Amino acid sequence: MKKNYEKFREDIVREVKRDFLQRREERKPLELQWRLNMNFYNGNQYAEISPVGDIEQYGKQYFWQEREVYNHIAAIVETRLSKLNRLKCGVSVRPFSSDDSDVHTAKLSTQIVKALCEENDLASLLNTASTWSEVTGTCFFKTVWSADKGRNIGTGKDKKCVREGDVQVSVVPPYELFPDSLTTDKLEDCQSIIHAKAYHVDEVKDIWGVDVKGEDVNVFSLDNAQIGGGFGYNASLPNMIDSVAHDMCIVIEKYSKPTAEKPDGELVIVAGDTLVYYGDLPYINESDGSRGYPFTKTICLDKIGCFYGTSIIERLIPLQRAYNAVKNRKHEFMNRLAMGVLTVEDGSIDTDSLEDEGLPPGKVLVYRQGATPPRLLEVGKVPVDFQYEEERILSEFTTMSGVSELSKYSDVYNSMSGKAIGLLVEQDETRLNIATTSLRNAVKRICEHMLRLYKQFCTSKRMKRFSGENGEVELAYFTASDLRSDDLVFDNENELTDTLENRRNMVLELVRMGIFNDEKGEVSARNKVKILELLGFGNWESARDVDESHRKKALKENLDAGKTTLKVADYDDHDLHTDEHIKALLETKDEKIKAALDEHIRQHRLAKLMNDGLQKYEEQNEKEQR
Repeated sequence: MKKNYEKFREDIVREVKRDFLQRREERKPLELQWRLNMNFYNGNQYAEISPVGDIEQYGKQYFWQEREVYNHIAAIVETRLSKLNRLKCGVSVRPFSSDDSDVHTAKLSTQIVKALCEENDLASLLNTASTWSEVTGTCFFKTVWSADKGRNIGTGKDKKCVREGDVQVSVVPPYELFPDSLTTDKLEDCQSIIHAKAYHVDEVKDIWGVDVKGEDVNVFSLDNAQIGGGFGYNASLPNMIDSVAHDMCIVIEKYSKPTAEKPDGELVIVAGDTLVYYGDLPYINESDGSRGYPFTKTICLDKIGCFYGTSIIERLIPLQRAYNAVKNRKHEFMNRLAMGVLTVEDGSIDTDSLEDEGLPPGKVLVYRQGATPPRLLEVGKVPVDFQYEEERILSEFTTMSGVSELSKYSDVYNSMSGKAIGLLVEQDETRLNIATTSLRNAVKRICEHMLRLYKQFCTSKRMKRFSGENGEVELAYFTASDLRSDDLVFDNENELTDTLENRRNMVLELVRMGIFNDEKGEVSARNKVKILELLGFGNWESARDVDESHRKKALKENLDAGKTTLKVADYDDHDLHTDEHIKALLETKDEKIKAALDEHIRQHRLAKLMNDGLQKYEEQNEKEQR
């Protein structure tokens, strides 16, 4: 029996490794293009894909040849990244219904998602993924449940800390993920996914508790190559090369999609030649409550009929090569103008001395009597075609990349109107729409995975700390049953177009139009708080902290309605409380809650009438005394 079990494990390991090697070989042409993109982005722009299937450098044809690099690709990619980094992609959980309990649950889920994004530093992960996506065309996120995160809840038998576990999000470069078919567009449509990553043998021991044999693994690294420069000097350019890492182990994780035969899917993890896990997919992270892949994809540009996206660099490589050639040929021509080209009669002078020293100022040139003295050859001027071609290539950079001079060089033309500049900026943002949409969808997918993992693993009471609306720290206790909704929506349409400045201008215009005024033509206290929030000031140094506290008290009373007797205090802001209670009364369907809120609203109105009557009586009495 044991022998059969060992043979079963060996067969699985052999099959997974064979599948991995086959997928890696099929994807090799794409990897070569990714490496070429990385070389051009880093500045090594004299690289090419050789016929034998590798990245090679081509050298100088002549010793005097200019081979400098004028890297416009890096400037374009950095401009695109700076715009993508403005994308915050805030999401909120939409409640199932307008019932107060569902609204409260949705707000709790929203706060938990925001806290998890902060704990995983999602903003930094988005920046890293955007860089991979812009250079290679594709990047992935991996959202899993880590037993090594969360609060410390005790000590195990091995005297190690036992933690309650929490969500962990990481960036997966495209080199590490292998689909079963390169022609499948969507990640969810793949029948299986392989995630292969190189770990040190000690790290494998810590994570999976198995001892594996270390081996040499090829990894990418940067090296300097003397492949640039010009006449009389050399320049070092960064070069992406294969290097060897020692005592490493490739860990292969093969995720298989649920089928009729295996409704929970399958996950196989192989470290070296050892099977460390074989079982169902661990995470219930799909919308229908089924198990799925823990990965999320983001792309730079779509590539029809391909699993991976394409990078903007692939379009710019021919232009960059042409631009480097034009600039270098232009400088070679200028070298001839500056240093000159001598014509010398054979045997008239010592040509070796002339070649070594040239014609420095004050040089005494001795030539044979009766011979023709050396003279400079007329080489003319730099052809104007060089300038025209250089300008045409620069304009093509803008056309192909969609990044104008306004964004790339921060160049504002005095002759342009504000409207024209605004149109240019809007066009730049439009060309980024594919990348921004993919990134926003990835963030939404990651947040959905976070909530669904909490639903699956938070079986006991948990505590989460997050920042409240007024900046104070709040604590929430919850279980998986409290997270009933995972329907996520974006807080705003697009951060690139809906900037803080645009939003402020729009809100101020609405204020001038009187949209926020009540029937008396005044802005209520509640609307003032909302206006400050819309302007991006929150509660602006707690300037409206009293009104906000009254509103929170009213919201808490809405949740307690029908459970306890609601009382009206003398210090309550009756107008603000009445507005919040009426809103809850109109939205709820529970008759018991309706009756409690109706009675409580009546008490507020009665208290307000009494306060107003008392105030009028005091004012009248004060007048009579005067």
